[in-house]
Amino acid sequence: MDENPSIEEAENETGQNSDGKELDTTEGTSDEEPYVGMEFESEEAAKVFYDAYATRVGFIMRVDAFRRSMRDGKVVWRRLVCNKEGFRKLRPRRSENRKPRAITREGCKAMIVVKKEKTGKWVVTRFVKEHNHQLVPIPTSGRRSMLLSQTPDEKDVKIRELTAELQRERKRSAAFQEQLDMVLQEMEEHSNQLSRNIDDIVQSVREIESKRVALSQS
Repeated sequence: MDENPSIEEAENETGQNSDGKELDTTEGTSDEEPYVGMEFESEEAAKVFYDAYATRVGFIMRVDAFRRSMRDGKVVWRRLVCNKEGFRKLRPRRSENRKPRAITREGCKAMIVVKKEKTGKWVVTRFVKEHNHQLVPIPTSGRRSMLLSQTPDEKDVKIRELTAELQRERKRSAAFQEQLDMVLQEMEEHSNQLSRNIDDIVQSVREIESKRVALSQS
């Protein structure tokens, strides 16, 4: 896929765009739209810019795929997408009484791809502006007023909710780990039993062969 170049392609840091033109070194302002050739001082700066752009335009950014350098293992390519990118995988419900989660992914293609150049700058190599869903822009003043309107009690409730969710996820993770350990233990026991069976078979074959040789010599 175009948005998933190979490591070699990600490391082909030339300081030029695909048209052979020198790249613009503009860091980007809060009201600016991303464009191919835009440069950032770091991967984090690119994330901050696209997140601010997303909030202003009316969608939520999600940090997506990345590529690492084969030389030092550092990230040299990153894709930032709309949170409605892709489709949620359907999984069997564990409980009929459990409320189904709302569908949040709609296959949106909006994204930017940034790549680290030889100069150390991070350059936008691809920008898809169009979304397949309605955007809900929030003015800066509106975002600030929403934050200021939260009371301490509301914040405490939110913190408790997030803490409870974190604890549930930790318990779920611990349960999965326990199941995995059990499976691995059973696999190890089965492997050991198989090895013992093979050893027994080899020993039996040797004994039969020894008896056959002894009989042939008598």
